[in-house]
Amino acid sequence: MGAYKDKNGTWFASARYKNWAGETKRKMKRGFPTKREALAWEREFIAKHDGNLEMTFESFYELYKNNLQSRLRENTWYTKEAIIKKKILPYFASHRICDIKPIDVLRWQNIMLAFQDEKGMPYSPVYLKTIHNQLSAIFNHAVRFYGLSENPAAIAGNMGKEKLGEILIWTKEEYQRFSAAIKDRHASFIAFEILYWCGLCLGELLALTPSDFDFKKNIMIITKSYQRIGGNDIITPPKTDKSVRRILLPDFLTKEIQQYLSGLKDIVEDKRMFPFTKSYLHHEMWRGCAASGVKKIKIHGIRHSHISLLIDMGCNVLAIADRVGHESVDVTYRYAHVFPSTQQEVVSRLDNMMISYSDFVEN
Repeated sequence: MGAYKDKNGTWFASARYKNWAGETKRKMKRGFPTKREALAWEREFIAKHDGNLEMTFESFYELYKNNLQSRLRENTWYTKEAIIKKKILPYFASHRICDIKPIDVLRWQNIMLAFQDEKGMPYSPVYLKTIHNQLSAIFNHAVRFYGLSENPAAIAGNMGKEKLGEILIWTKEEYQRFSAAIKDRHASFIAFEILYWCGLCLGELLALTPSDFDFKKNIMIITKSYQRIGGNDIITPPKTDKSVRRILLPDFLTKEIQQYLSGLKDIVEDKRMFPFTKSYLHHEMWRGCAASGVKKIKIHGIRHSHISLLIDMGCNVLAIADRVGHESVDVTYRYAHVFPSTQQEVVSRLDNMMISYSDFVEN
């Protein structure tokens, strides 16, 4: 509808558009220092509401956010948004989305690949792939719902790699050395006991309440996850539907958890039984490693340690997947290589079978 000058000397613009119900609405914005900027806002606003791909990448990101944010878990969107705002928008924000070509993506990739932090460390291959996937997801949304002819990020190809490096785990003996070193803090000891002997994710552990246990049946019920988002404690659903599960506890762990709960003051059924943050447990892990001499691994490596221990014990892979909440047994199989004894056991059994077969033939 054009741009107009206010009494105070600044410019304003207004635009008519149709909302999702087909109703005609009017949007006005004031305070532009120049007529040119007011008209630019008007064009961008109309393009955005019409789904016209001549809008800027930043405007399309706002559409993408409005379309998807409510469909994702809060912590999932929080992570996605942080990557987009810090790694993608600074480079593509002002570009019209229809003008971004594969070569532009390639140049952006080169910037990401060349990055080094204050310690001279580049982004890891896995993180580079994650960054690229976020950019590609935005273009895929434009292709699928707004008529963009092609995804320039897909044409440029990915960077980094999905495959993780070596998975560091603890053997049972290493874990027991570690746990003995942190027994002086009962809450930390019990928290790591649950992590190691049950294979929980850290968020699942920190969301536990006394009501999540059926001590008569030795069962722990996983229905939620703890996150720290924007300085607030948030309880969200688990990562996947498969993550909602009932875990059978060994007798010794049931007794340890009951003893821990009996020592808590003012504990209620729906109150978190580990009222601290992830950073606290990270600190406790480093403290325990230093005191015990056990190699440092990531906290998530304790979950890997549990899975690998069960595989080494010869447990059924389907049962392991159900216990730890894996969507597919293929995920569980990734850990089988960690214990060399698994392959050695196979060879030994084959040798024994052949010895028995040879004895049968000779006799």
